Amino acid sequence: VQLAESGGGLVQSGGSLRLSCAASTVLVGLMGWHRQAPGKERELVAQMASGGRAKYGDSVKGRITSTIDSTKTTVYLQMNSLKPEDTAVYYCNVQQDPFDLIHWGQGTQVTVSS
Repeated sequence: VQLAESGGGLVQSGGSLRLSCAASTVLVGLMGWHRQAPGKERELVAQMASGGRAKYGDSVKGRITSTIDSTKTTVYLQMNSLKPEDTAVYYCNVQQDPFDLIHWGQGTQVTVSS
């Protein structure tokens, strides 16, 4: 599975962004978003199974929604009420089944100015 994120950029505090993760195949397993800020460990942003409900990291709950399109080849991350501490590289990841490798995209930079 190959993944390609897009949609990152520079936004002011309180603004919104929608990230996209385009997959090279239909997604049937577990998919998610993580982020990594400079000097910090990678942390979970959102995770969901195809057709299932998403769960979110504590730091983004209520501000971020992860969805998948009807073709099940693109995953979205809608981010609202962005804060400077949301600044990070955002990565999508997919694991098609429990025995599969976890596939990662190359990441997209999100910068939130105060």
